[in-house]
Amino acid sequence: MNLSPYPKKAVLLVIALVGSLCFSHSAAAQEDLSVFPYWSYEEGTPSKSLYKYLTQRAFSQLENRRQAVEKLKTKADWEKRQAEVRAKLQKIVGPFPAKTPLNPVITGTIQREDFTVEKLYFESRLQYYVTAALFLPKNRSGKLPAIVYCSGHSYNGFRQDGYQRIILNYVKKGFIVLAFDPIGQGERLQYDDEVVKKSAVNEHSYPGAQSFISGLSPANYFIWDGIRSVDYLLTRPEVDPARIGIAGRSGGGTQSAYIAAMDDRIVAAAPECYITTFDKLLRSKGPQDAEQNLLYGLENGIDIPDYLEVRAPKPTLIVATTMDIFSIQGARDAYQEARRAYQAYGKAEAMNMVEDDAGHASTAKNREASYAFFQKYLNNPGSPADLDVELFKDQELFVTPTGLVRNSLKGETLFSLNQKYTQTLLNNRDKRTAEAGKNLREKVVALTGYEKPASGTDVIFSGRMQREQYAIEKYLIKGAGNYYIPVLWLKPKNKATKTLLLLDERGKATAAKTGEWADQLAKEGYEIILPDLSGTGELGAGYLKGGDSVIEGIPINLWFTGVLTHKSLVAVRAEEIEILTDFIKKSTGPNQPLAVSAFGTLNADLLHAVVLKNSFDQIVLLNPLISYQSIVDGKHYKTKYVLSAVAGALPVYDLPDLATALPADKLLIINPVDASGEGVRTDKAKTIYRKGNSPVNIRQDVKPDGYAAEIKSWVR
Repeated sequence: MNLSPYPKKAVLLVIALVGSLCFSHSAAAQEDLSVFPYWSYEEGTPSKSLYKYLTQRAFSQLENRRQAVEKLKTKADWEKRQAEVRAKLQKIVGPFPAKTPLNPVITGTIQREDFTVEKLYFESRLQYYVTAALFLPKNRSGKLPAIVYCSGHSYNGFRQDGYQRIILNYVKKGFIVLAFDPIGQGERLQYDDEVVKKSAVNEHSYPGAQSFISGLSPANYFIWDGIRSVDYLLTRPEVDPARIGIAGRSGGGTQSAYIAAMDDRIVAAAPECYITTFDKLLRSKGPQDAEQNLLYGLENGIDIPDYLEVRAPKPTLIVATTMDIFSIQGARDAYQEARRAYQAYGKAEAMNMVEDDAGHASTAKNREASYAFFQKYLNNPGSPADLDVELFKDQELFVTPTGLVRNSLKGETLFSLNQKYTQTLLNNRDKRTAEAGKNLREKVVALTGYEKPASGTDVIFSGRMQREQYAIEKYLIKGAGNYYIPVLWLKPKNKATKTLLLLDERGKATAAKTGEWADQLAKEGYEIILPDLSGTGELGAGYLKGGDSVIEGIPINLWFTGVLTHKSLVAVRAEEIEILTDFIKKSTGPNQPLAVSAFGTLNADLLHAVVLKNSFDQIVLLNPLISYQSIVDGKHYKTKYVLSAVAGALPVYDLPDLATALPADKLLIINPVDASGEGVRTDKAKTIYRKGNSPVNIRQDVKPDGYAAEIKSWVR
């Protein structure tokens, strides 16, 4: 910019004005709407507060279990415990279906010098196809021992090199081996969507979350496939039914531990790279994918060692590595506890453990220990030496022509099975809605894990900053646990016309930016309280460092922590809303009208909070999820909605049941969406939200820049 033609004073004035504008812009850009940085003691902890709150509940539940197990001394004590654990497992895994014909089909045979491979599929449920391979030793007489092999999280299922190596060693040592693809792996991949396809774990947790919302542990489907695999083995004349074992690594370790615990026909079990304790798991990697968590498992006093102890005195081998993602200390703790059960039976030698120095992998030492274990306990003596084997290419072991069940056989998926399961529970919406209306609050309390917050709120005033038409006060308010909720309070310089609690999934700092809806309403004279509820803003990302079941950046494994402990994230945030409401009422006076509005996923939390304790005069929902059923019905739903869902809710109530329980003149719904994030037509929304003969107030197609005006028109 050439300023030479202008007088020196003018040049200096321009420079001063530009500098002033730059400073003003810089000051605005540097405006800090966070609360925690001032409090150095809290540094690094806020983003983990939700996970820590849930795990403290878990540790308390685990301590209750530890004390109960510590009292067990005699065989009679352990027999009683085993009966209790079996009953609890059946309850929290959920009901298995009636056994239907397996309808096995052998699609091809491979001949090797010393064994044969039969490629086959069977139906573990009607039209629910399980692809598998049966490895049969040659030159053996009489009935042979058999091992069910469960694969871990590999895209190609049992065809993965590491799994093939151990399978082929078993068969060369004279064991029949049935290896099958878990759902979501190998030829049983269910999705072509790139988001889900990024990991085999996603193929489990994505539909698994839907299953939990419907009230069924997704482990149910995985365990049943294993039980039906044993059923298939027993149809084969070559198999000795008195000598059946099971093994598997990683996710296959989970499956083998489950199946061995719930199927008495399993004589010997060797889960690998899975056994630990939830205490150590929660302190390290956190909960893993969907089927590795049972609905209310920790609340029911079930820990991973129970899968071993319930088998006593049947032979069991824990196969572990010292640098595994599953804590070796947890594996050792599980072994020591389970050994007590075996000692009570006088069979301490039947509970075994081997470990090697490695990561999450199979080692030669551990493989040889597994071979020796099964050779001993399935009465099949021989050398346990780990042999070099010629591996198959994936395509050689394909059962179907396309290498994918969904293309070749069609049939059911975890998603479609869960839809049918849900429908058997719902019958019809009208009946469920009428039922949910009876004692709705009590049902919400029972399902969410809500607990009334303690009276008396610890409040820390953390400073004030000024904007042109209002001030912004900062607070830390004690949450439901040992953590604080950061809050901004926007106070107009003139007397406020209305007090409004705003909940924004994007976080308070975004909602309070100049031009955003909180800023617009504060300029209109509204007193605005903006918190970061758990999981948002300063209490947002950071609770778990990656791990299984982080899909679209959403930590579904955090939600699984709530599933295990029966403390939903919805309950935590509903408790926070109640705490904030009490704080506001104490500050403004009990008679001051208070309205509330939520944006995005937090609408579900708000609806629960209002049903639990209706402290608001008017309620506005912006972009709310229309129903939990839309998650279950969505083949491709947005995972962010899971964090505000309640496991087991759908058979009892849904979000429209909560909305229509409120007086129609108190509630306004703007731009409802389904679980894909798409807007729901007004006529459909009014049908879903209908209360008696009059629908709830719904407005559709409102632009985001019109939200403040809509709130102003409703909250007068």
